[in-house]
Amino acid sequence: MAASSYIGGRFRGFLPVVVDVETSGFDSGRNALLEIAAVIIGGEAGMLRPLATHHFHVQPFAGAVLDPAALAFTGIDPHHPLRGAVSEAEALAGLFRPIRAAVKAAACRRAILVGHNAAFDLAFVKAAEQRTQIKNNPFHLFSTFDTVSLAGLAYGETVLAKAAQAAGLEWDNQQAHSALYDAQQTAELFCRIVNRWDFYFAKAGH
Repeated sequence: MAASSYIGGRFRGFLPVVVDVETSGFDSGRNALLEIAAVIIGGEAGMLRPLATHHFHVQPFAGAVLDPAALAFTGIDPHHPLRGAVSEAEALAGLFRPIRAAVKAAACRRAILVGHNAAFDLAFVKAAEQRTQIKNNPFHLFSTFDTVSLAGLAYGETVLAKAAQAAGLEWDNQQAHSALYDAQQTAELFCRIVNRWDFYFAKAGH
């Protein structure tokens, strides 16, 4: 079966795209989106894998609340001159464009956001979308795949670092809490869980 037809049918026409955000707090309406990464998933039955990664540092929107505790946790200095940050509009456009292309290439209807605590990531994406009035959001408006639940089922772990290690992935605490690193690790975790399921499902003759 071709990769496009497999991925197009595996999740009812939804293309999995792993997203991770780093923010200046927990409130998507008041706190800033500071970093965002997206990993597009593809492949064939039992061999899902990350295909492409897109990543942006993001400038805080005007009036955003920057919680010092959140900044200390992520280690992000929103005003550092070497961040290379872009506006929310540029970041979303830079993500949405290749994701829409991937959705079309995979014969899917929409993308579905995959994340570790996915509702949090989706909320910040939607809040930035509303602030910028950018069009053509490729993601399903409310449905997600949450690797917290999937990893809890597959490995008995819900913390990303522990779930990744239980899945046989290496984990670097120095790189953790970067949107790029966490998105890449979450993508690998998601693929391993789905591939493991597909393997045992096929082995059982279903």
